[in-house]
Amino acid sequence: MRKLMTIGYEGARVADFLDTLVSARVTTILDVREIAASRRRGFAKTALRAHLDSVGIGYRHEAALGSPREVRHRLRATHDYVRFFREFARHLGRHQNLIRALASELTGNVALLCYERDYRECHRKSVAAALAEAGGLRVHHLLVEADSAGKL
Repeated sequence: MRKLMTIGYEGARVADFLDTLVSARVTTILDVREIAASRRRGFAKTALRAHLDSVGIGYRHEAALGSPREVRHRLRATHDYVRFFREFARHLGRHQNLIRALASELTGNVALLCYERDYRECHRKSVAAALAEAGGLRVHHLLVEADSAGKL
């Protein structure tokens, strides 16, 4: 990898999301959602891949790097982010071979994708940190900017 970034699509319009990726010169999206489905139109796996293809960005889904269902649901119930990140770290620790493989396989400018707008409240920051360490990179967190009409 040349660059490692993260991005969330919470509240974003597909056009603004794609503009942000193109502006950042992202070449590959690594989807780190456990289930690549979304209630937001255009962000489920098949539709997202088509949108990314239209602007020349590759797509790869790694479900193993998603936050496990029980960990996500516990966070929703407790709002305990300390526990959430501790539990996710244990989960991620079981996937170190995958992290090392991705760090060596992925080329270009890669952005990790998940839902949350704020990376500090998303497991993708932990995945990014592990990939950055394995690949000797720094992480840049992208934020989808609204279009000129000011709407997300």
